[in-house]
Amino acid sequence: MRIELREVRDGDLPLFFAFMSDPEATRMAAFTSADPSDRAMFDAHWQRIRASDTVIIRTVLADDVVVGSVGVYGPPAEREVTYWLDRAQWGRGLATAALRAMLDAVPERPLHARAAADNTGSVRVLQKCGFTLTGTDRGYAEARGEETDEVLLRLDA
Repeated sequence: MRIELREVRDGDLPLFFAFMSDPEATRMAAFTSADPSDRAMFDAHWQRIRASDTVIIRTVLADDVVVGSVGVYGPPAEREVTYWLDRAQWGRGLATAALRAMLDAVPERPLHARAAADNTGSVRVLQKCGFTLTGTDRGYAEARGEETDEVLLRLDA
């Protein structure tokens, strides 16, 4: 399967909204918006992301089909990666391929990541891309309505 990253287009947003509204996916991601079904909040969030000059966000295509998004954001010393793939695409190596493509496109290091500690798929993606565990944290996970353990990871040069 061929993975490609491209600029986010307006037409991608309804797909992203559907991906990010999936109850099982939001529970696994844990640290999401308070109400993933709030389209106005989603649209405002994406408007801010796309207008920011500190965020690099791309649409992930698998064989020319939109399957998710991947990005880098945050201040220089704390740049963090983020990605979200359609749950129907999980387990196919697409998140790993998309993150690798983003890491090739954004050579600055270090980069940071966090994931719910029980989100083994996401932790595995990050580790396959060279991220190493640096610690743990605990925070309130909106998608779960409770405090949730998370792992902290870092990618150096």
